[in-house]
Amino acid sequence: MGLMDFIKKQFIDIIQWTEDDNGVLAYRFPMQDFEIQYGGSLTVRESQMAVFINEGKVADVFGPGMYKLTTQTLPVLTYLKNWDKLFESPFKSDVYFFSTRQQVDQRWGTTQPVTIRDKDFGAVRLRAFGNYSYRIVDPKKFHTEISGTRERYTVTELDGQLRGLMLQHISDAVAQSGIPFLDLAANQVEFAKALQEATQPAFDALGLKLEMVTLQNVSLPEELQKILDQKIGMGMIGQNMGQFMQYQTAQAIPKLAEGVGSGGGSGIAGDAMGLGAGLALGQTMAQQLQAGLTGANAAAQAAQQPVPQPQPASQGADEVLLLLEKLGDLKAKGILTDEEFAAKKAELLKKLA
Repeated sequence: MGLMDFIKKQFIDIIQWTEDDNGVLAYRFPMQDFEIQYGGSLTVRESQMAVFINEGKVADVFGPGMYKLTTQTLPVLTYLKNWDKLFESPFKSDVYFFSTRQQVDQRWGTTQPVTIRDKDFGAVRLRAFGNYSYRIVDPKKFHTEISGTRERYTVTELDGQLRGLMLQHISDAVAQSGIPFLDLAANQVEFAKALQEATQPAFDALGLKLEMVTLQNVSLPEELQKILDQKIGMGMIGQNMGQFMQYQTAQAIPKLAEGVGSGGGSGIAGDAMGLGAGLALGQTMAQQLQAGLTGANAAAQAAQQPVPQPQPASQGADEVLLLLEKLGDLKAKGILTDEEFAAKKAELLKKLA
């Protein structure tokens, strides 16, 4: 290799980055021991920005385009190096390229339930996950706060920090949106927008713009979901608490019988609990039985009353059908046997005939 070839290798006259590696956010142009040729060209492609660094300080910032490197295009570097207008010598400077493409399909999600304050349920622990996308908009700030002097800084290296920022602002997003937990699933777009607005200032501080946030799912831990299901069931029942207690009693009887039959419980405490549950169920059943007997007596008395002859046939038929429905209810509750119901039914049908 000749001397002239060696000298030429010491100067760089074309500076560019083809961005061939996917997921690279910041790239330091390899200078090694080379110097930049005065009047050389800088090419910054679309979706890129370039930054010149002088002795650790950010100097000139370039957006997309082709530039001839002179004192006119490098005003900050010229000032820092005290160049005069006649300066035409090669110079040393670190050059960093930054990808401003939108980094899409970034995942966020709660590894543990996050506690939020809900206007319907008070404190609620929820799980949520979704996607977000961002881009670099301030390379100077990103270089200072994040990438520094690294040769490469990738999306993967930044992922954990950004995901943490998303999760940190979930509570703020719920508060800002004003959406109750029960309505979050039906208002995912509004919640995602609130999460984006709550998190954007933290991204701004890193030189980033949070372009989009999506919410794919929001849910409660299993134990809280069971409580919520019970609360929803109570809401559906409304004011008819009596029917709800009857349903709960009917559901508990087989379990109680199974526990007594298998010697459920442990010692005196278990027997006491079983006895207490049995007494409570017994009282409930007694009340239901008494109400049922009262209804049965009224129905029986009504059945023994002669059908008024002067009434039109259509009216007598309606009364008989109503009485049959009442007797059917008593049969369904076990108050009337099949034989008793059949006898009454036959008697009433004869009257219709």
